[in-house]
Order: sequence, then C-alpha cells, then structure tokens
Amino acid sequence: MKKLYINTGEFDAVFNDLKDSFSGKLTAKNNDYNLEINSKWTKGFIKGTRFDDKVLFMHFDLEFLQDVSLSIESIKTAPVFFVYCENGNVSHSFGANGEKKVLSKNQSAVLSNSSVINSVLYFESYKRIQFTLLGMPTLSNKDSELVWQVKQRFTNDSGNYIYVGKENARISDKIKEYKTVPQRGVVGTLLKKSILKNIVEMEVEQHSFNYLKTFDPVVNIAKRQINEIKRISTLNFTEILGAARLFKSKYHFSLKPYNQKLAS
Repeated sequence: MKKLYINTGEFDAVFNDLKDSFSGKLTAKNNDYNLEINSKWTKGFIKGTRFDDKVLFMHFDLEFLQDVSLSIESIKTAPVFFVYCENGNVSHSFGANGEKKVLSKNQSAVLSNSSVINSVLYFESYKRIQFTLLGMPTLSNKDSELVWQVKQRFTNDSGNYIYVGKENARISDKIKEYKTVPQRGVVGTLLKKSILKNIVEMEVEQHSFNYLKTFDPVVNIAKRQINEIKRISTLNFTEILGAARLFKSKYHFSLKPYNQKLAS
C-alpha cells in the first residue's frame, strides 16, 4: 500500500501538497483549482473552489493502480465535511489503527476532526473513485445561526465525529445544479454559494429529523404502556373476573393457582 500524508492549512497549500503527493499538474485561478494527475500509480483529477467565507467545494475523480492511504493532518479549526460518493468506495478511520467506516456509491458521510488524531482515507486499486466534498467552517462569523447549527449537530467533545448513511436525493440534485451553473464571475459565485448554503441547511434539517426520529420507538412504547394502564385502571373487579373466566373457558387454562394467591 502506498502511504501519503497531507498537512492541512490554507486551500492553496492543501492543493500544493496534493500536487506533490500525486505528482500532478496544478492550475489555479480566482480561487478555482484544477489538479490533473497522470502518474505511474494513479490518474484522474481533483477540482476545488474556495469561497471568501472559507466554504470549500471539491470533486475527486481518481483511479489508482495500487492501494493507497492518505493521512490528513487534523487541526482545531478544521471544518465539518459533507462527503457524497458517486462511484467506488472510500474508507475512513481516525488514525491508522482506528475503526474503518466505508462510504460506497450513493452514500453520504459527515466528518469532523479537531482532535490530535489524523483522518486516514483508504482507496482501492483498479476502481474508479468519484466523490464530492463540501467543507463548512465552524468558526465563521457569517451566517452565524447556520454555523452554530452545524457545530452543534456535527461536532462533539472528543473532536471525532463521523456519520455514514444513504444519500439524500434532494442534495444529489443540488450538487448537480452546482456543477452545471452556467454563469461565471460574481453572478456564478453567488449562485454557487447559495446552492452550497442550501445543501448545508438540508443536511442540518435531515439530521435533526433523524435525531428526533430515533426517539419515536421509545415514545410509542411509553404511550402504549400509559394507555394500557389507563384502560386497566377503569375496569372493576367484576369485569376482570368475567374476562378471566372467558379466557379459562376458551383456552382451558386453570385459574386455581391465582385464586389461591388472591385468597392468601
């Protein structure tokens, strides 16, 4: 397995690290980056855009000729990443010996890591891997309410958070919309920023819904128990005895042991 290491920092520094690690050709203009890769052990491209509010959007389209691990340095100010897999598999672990989570086609993941343990990505050989990554900073003063919601929902005290699940169809449509924005310049940038904000809002919404939904079975059980207690409390002794006799005659069940207990 080929092992690579990336030091996190400013966006241009990250792309320069990727260029050196993948032996690619990097072009950059107006915060748009394009890394073309055609080496002995990998081919494809990595594209990315950094916006003025430090929101990141990256797309990876790669094929490796050997298994590869990519260790990414963690920092306290790391953004929350939303990841969408379009083809192949990407595995992740916190540290080289951590538990691996696999992100497959038509799945999405949410990842944040502000601990001292690096994030490690694993790529399989001879399989085309395509995934999109959206990075949302949690220290920005802009859209403070949304930033607060992202931080509350997708970070924790340990500094390590990961969720993997089925991709949201509405979000998939939004990503396609982002990639097909025809306008360039200021208008195009504003449209793309609006789309990315909508995606993050949908992520917060669906994870908030799922979070509440996990309590539904518990609530339903409690409701049933409360309703049963209410129903029993309204029955008198005659009704209970009549139901018991009906049960006895239907199922040939003896009530003698219970009569003895009641008598005692």
